[in-house]
Amino acid sequence: MASKLFSRKHLRIFSLKPQMLDEAFCYGPFNRSMQRRWKKPVDSARTRLESRTRDHRLDKLMIQLKNLRLALDLHAVISQQRNGYASLQLLLRWRREIGLNTEIGAFLKKYPHIFEIYVHPVKRNHCCRITRKMADLVGEEDAVLRENEPAVVRRLKKLLMMSMDGTLNMHALWLIRKELGLPDDYRSTMLPNHQSHFSLETPDTLTLIARDENLAVASVEEWRDKEYTEKLLAEYETKYAFPVNFPTGFKIEKGSREKLKNWQRLPYTKPYEKNDLHPITNAERLEKRIVGILHELLSSTVEKMVPLERLSHFRRPFSIGVNLRELLLKHPGIFYISTKGSTQTVLLRESYNKGCLLEPNPVYSVRRKMLDLILAGCRGIVQTENAISLVEEDSQGSSHGSGNHTCQVDNMNSMSQSESESSVESFLEESCCDSSENRIR
Repeated sequence: MASKLFSRKHLRIFSLKPQMLDEAFCYGPFNRSMQRRWKKPVDSARTRLESRTRDHRLDKLMIQLKNLRLALDLHAVISQQRNGYASLQLLLRWRREIGLNTEIGAFLKKYPHIFEIYVHPVKRNHCCRITRKMADLVGEEDAVLRENEPAVVRRLKKLLMMSMDGTLNMHALWLIRKELGLPDDYRSTMLPNHQSHFSLETPDTLTLIARDENLAVASVEEWRDKEYTEKLLAEYETKYAFPVNFPTGFKIEKGSREKLKNWQRLPYTKPYEKNDLHPITNAERLEKRIVGILHELLSSTVEKMVPLERLSHFRRPFSIGVNLRELLLKHPGIFYISTKGSTQTVLLRESYNKGCLLEPNPVYSVRRKMLDLILAGCRGIVQTENAISLVEEDSQGSSHGSGNHTCQVDNMNSMSQSESESSVESFLEESCCDSSENRIR
């Protein structure tokens, strides 16, 4: 019996190919296509981040700020050199570390108000230096940061008062130093001047010595007082409310208005109040407390924005036990996550209108001037060159007593300058052609 069962004829039946088996069961009730059709769509923070209503003005602003950040990183590389300039070969070597994905020559040619390319008179190679206009703005920003030290101290004290134990990690503060308006050397220059407010018991922890109850007022509370006095709204409408501003084209689902109205009236523990005195057991009230903490943290920054990955470093000191991306996407009228630029950035929607800050501060004003140089592009370069040539002609015409030798020297200088400019233009055209060929490939 066994010999008949395992004979060559019966073994051929069991050695069916997988394709034949698929064809045999393709008409079953639970085949692969029906299972794929019955499968529920994935609903996660990533899918909702892609399918949400976008704010194109804020996304465009983040792209412009990314180009400004790249320009400032190149400025840092150039300023670290001994003679204040860097060759294009050196910048090409540092291109990947900076995060520049385009050709270095095309990027430098794109912003002539910031970078000046010339031929070195001795080495005869192409070099780059920062323009006087950009250098003045960088120095102005550093001076404004030093002058606004009292405002920075108030921001640090407010952040430490919001933390659970009055301490913050120094690494987390270092990551958002630009957002808070702190200078790079704040640890050695600013903190020793305010030892009555802060202490460094350990090298990596900043501790608040004493609370200041005069600072324990959130920015949203000031907005509520203004709404209550100017619009004459009822107290229960504005006592626990947040400013809500949906992006253009946002479609509110059915029943969401009523839910939002009930959420606005829901009481919660304020950011500067200790949660231990009034423990929260309701999930919605706990969520609203976290929204208040994030709102106050973003309000304490200079430009009302913080990268999302750096914001996650404050989850433990602020007792944020929820998924930040899920929470931010749940309140699109208060926060906006921009995926443009190099990273995901959280912005406070109420603080911006048409891509500009509604209440600018001195630090933001200087950075906006830098951004204007990025937005200017190549505009105004031809007019400035013509103005310089006219000034040179007027100066030559006014000096009638000069000899022919000086005229010959001027002609030689102008010829060498034109040769250097033509060589720079040919080099930049070659770099742009190489970049376009690489893109075509």
